[in-house]
Amino acid sequence: MNKTHKLTLTAMMIAIGTISSNLFYIPIGFTKVFPVQHFLNVLSAVLLGPYYAIAQAFCVSLLRNLMGTGSIFAFPGSMVGALLASLLFLKTRKIYLAFIGEVIGTGIIGALLSYPIATLFLGQKATLFGFIPLFIFSSFAGALIGFIILTVFLRKKVLIVSENDTTIRN
Repeated sequence: MNKTHKLTLTAMMIAIGTISSNLFYIPIGFTKVFPVQHFLNVLSAVLLGPYYAIAQAFCVSLLRNLMGTGSIFAFPGSMVGALLASLLFLKTRKIYLAFIGEVIGTGIIGALLSYPIATLFLGQKATLFGFIPLFIFSSFAGALIGFIILTVFLRKKVLIVSENDTTIRN
């Protein structure tokens, strides 16, 4: 895929991630879980690589915050998840490792990075028993959706993963 195609696909993912935040979410208690953003992190990690994945995660988080559907806690976690998913996929070319990288990066490392700010705004109990489990659940659900869809694309030969590149067959 050339740079123009990668930029176009990144812009499309940003638009889909931003728009879908208003339409597709899982309401749980006082918060909403957005699995589509985590799905897009895995998708951009596999198809585009680390730079585009981080840009996509940053832009979607920024636009969601500007629209009032985001959370300041999503910034560090989403970008770490996209980066870790990309790096693990680049090293191994295994989609399940991109899935695991997104869960670890966003769900665990992102939650830990956001812990001090979340505690300040939500309190320690709400952060430990509400925010962190939901952060992990959201990243797991979205990354699992991404893993399933990408696996189906590989089986149908729509997506071709080689050592040098990942391409979408027309």
